[in-house]
Amino acid sequence: QVQLVESGGGLVQAGGSLRLSCAASGRTFRGYFTGWFRQAPGREREFVAAISSTGISTYYADSKKGRFTISRDNAKNTVYLQMNSLKPDDTAVYYCAAREVVPRTPMTDDYDYWGQGTQVTVSS
Repeated sequence: QVQLVESGGGLVQAGGSLRLSCAASGRTFRGYFTGWFRQAPGREREFVAAISSTGISTYYADSKKGRFTISRDNAKNTVYLQMNSLKPDDTAVYYCAAREVVPRTPMTDDYDYWGQGTQVTVSS
């Protein structure tokens, strides 16, 4: 079992930045493919970014490329999502998720473990 806890969310003005963290406990995190998703009120959950277990490969939703950066520090059992140039449309609850097997499609939402989410609110 892996427990995931997100942190780093909050209220920020448009154009600002936030860094989200996803801390894992339980089993070692280094073997897990990890992703970030978000869900805004009244909208479906959407893929944001994902990273391979080693951190060598990263994947982004097209609309996030250039603004968001996913990274990981396996020594700290933590995956990060650096978000820059935030827009009001980025307002959502952000979730991290982990899976043991590398997915065929990096943007899948089929994960073994999910965190509880952290709220990000971007004011205009």
